[in-house]
Amino acid sequence: MKEQINDPALSPQERLKGLKHHVGEVLIKVGEPPKSGEVNNHIHTIYSFSPYTPSMAALKAWEAGLEAAGSVDHDSLGAAEEMLSACEILGIGGCVGFEVRVSFKKGADGKPGPFADRKINNPDSKGIVYMTVQGIPRQAYGKVRDFLKPLQEARNRRNRAMVERINLLLSQGGFPPLSFEHHIIPLSQHHHGGSITERHLMAAVAQFLITEFGQGPALLEGLKTRFGIEAPQKLALLLNDRSNPHYLFDLLGLLKTDFLPQVFIQPDETECIPAEQVVSFARHIEAIPAYAYLGDVGDSPTGDKKAEHFEDAYLEELFQELKRLGYRAVTYMPPRNSREQLLRVQELCRRYDLMEISGVDINSSRQSFHCPEVLEPQFHHLVNTTWALIAHERLASINLKYSLFHPENPLASLSLADRITLYARLGKALDKKKPEESARRFIQEKTLEAYSHG
Repeated sequence: MKEQINDPALSPQERLKGLKHHVGEVLIKVGEPPKSGEVNNHIHTIYSFSPYTPSMAALKAWEAGLEAAGSVDHDSLGAAEEMLSACEILGIGGCVGFEVRVSFKKGADGKPGPFADRKINNPDSKGIVYMTVQGIPRQAYGKVRDFLKPLQEARNRRNRAMVERINLLLSQGGFPPLSFEHHIIPLSQHHHGGSITERHLMAAVAQFLITEFGQGPALLEGLKTRFGIEAPQKLALLLNDRSNPHYLFDLLGLLKTDFLPQVFIQPDETECIPAEQVVSFARHIEAIPAYAYLGDVGDSPTGDKKAEHFEDAYLEELFQELKRLGYRAVTYMPPRNSREQLLRVQELCRRYDLMEISGVDINSSRQSFHCPEVLEPQFHHLVNTTWALIAHERLASINLKYSLFHPENPLASLSLADRITLYARLGKALDKKKPEESARRFIQEKTLEAYSHG
């Protein structure tokens, strides 16, 4: 039954049915896993690139003791309904969002701006930024899908062009070509609103190499002699191990750093549209546009980013631009950065009145669902912002006026910090198995109005 939960070929309804049955058996046999108090708002699913369906992502979070989990997929909101339903079955908080790349290449005057030729938070491109849109009200899902569709189409035009470059490299090694339709699309949820990313392309190459060479020393030798790619010692040990359960993801990480740059094509502004357009759209639907802080990278938690310098050298200048563009939050990952880096980000968020949203972008089977850092004193407020995000999403799904940032919100006169504190209290008070019923009751009982009067 557990296999049914993580089967991409099944419908969301079938996966959720399997989840409900599995959880019922677990509760009877061993009881509920102990709660850790941890949260994660940034779990990727099969609707972008991940080994997990939304149902399985929620289950893994529950098994790890997380009290709340959220899906964030690249250029897709495909996981949303299933993720929220799975969290309700499991009795944990749930939230949804999406991630896109946007252009920071133009300034306020429409001319090339100060970030056009800088690597900001994107290892592959200058002037292109990763951002998230989180806390999406349920009634906006259709608008989000319509908004993302042309971005997916633009990305797939570039994906097809990159497959042509991949095939050129394969032909030079004496190998047959890959087909976008037959080798790439089947790895994705393209026909169900999912996106196709560079990881899908590298996964197809990885599967091809495993089929050609098998797992182990022959594959490493083939990479070296046919493509000039030599795995670092630590990764070579993993790829020499034929019993490695994470083999595909370890190989994919190597290809992303050493193969992808040979075929990569820079995206244009039909795919990575100007940041102000995404921010404006997010604010229009009463979602929360968030800049995704990367920071100078040492050891990458996902194993696919090289040590490199990013926005730390000009961080305050960047925050000024975020405020000008209308961002409402910054999202960051406590396990990724040093304490000094994140304390600086926190101070700038307070100074520029930006919400802090935490999450770890899980997209590999090797990653743990645990994030104990959020329980440390300097990061524990991120648990509250997660519950505030959940309350915002559920309340705004009933009436947009109750969005955390809506000008007619009963708490609009309070500071952002005070609104977050009160919304976090509401988020924790929700019936986790029927959160929207609870949210509707809070509205009917005018709970926020009561908070506004002390």
